[in-house]
Amino acid sequence: MVCGDGRNADNGRVGKVPPIVRKPDAVQKLGMVPTERLVSLVSRLSEEAWAKEDAGKENDFAVFHHTRHLIFRFIAGNRNPENFYSNPAWDVWRAELEPVMHAAIRPYAFRKPVFAKAMLARLQAGHEIDRHRDGAGSNLCCHKIHVPLVTNPDATFLVDETHYHLEPGHAWEVNNIKPHGARNLGSEDRIHFIFEVFDGVYSETDAMRV
Repeated sequence: MVCGDGRNADNGRVGKVPPIVRKPDAVQKLGMVPTERLVSLVSRLSEEAWAKEDAGKENDFAVFHHTRHLIFRFIAGNRNPENFYSNPAWDVWRAELEPVMHAAIRPYAFRKPVFAKAMLARLQAGHEIDRHRDGAGSNLCCHKIHVPLVTNPDATFLVDETHYHLEPGHAWEVNNIKPHGARNLGSEDRIHFIFEVFDGVYSETDAMRV
């Protein structure tokens, strides 16, 4: 079984569609990642910069009513993850983002990791992200990774009926197909670096076996 339709892929792989990936039951700690430089850069973002980036975000969904985003990469229509594109911010931040992403996915031993989505997500103190499912399409084909940058013990990620505190300094894969959400009952905004990844080395046989 494959994801999307493969008709709009623009990365030299027209017609290619990644196989469905196996996600954790809820959340899975992947290991430590180097976040110091990224945390420092995020701390320098002005309120004006956050507002400007959030105003043009692609994932302008109702569940994110108290969440602001800075989108580096996104998947067109959330369909085939081969059809992703980069925003101008990707070129500015890439040197700091890629070491974190590669460290996070080391347990997967991918032959050719493709980072199809990347963003910062800032959940306002005292608010939540409503329970939702991310749906089908590209969400079935990618591992979704959270890297907490600014957080507190009262900031949690919800899967089904269980809340998990995602500790900073580590990468976490989350199951975004199950009902999930988040809440931040702390006194400061919670900021996560979130990205989606799949192994770009696969065959049609691989896809059909999943």
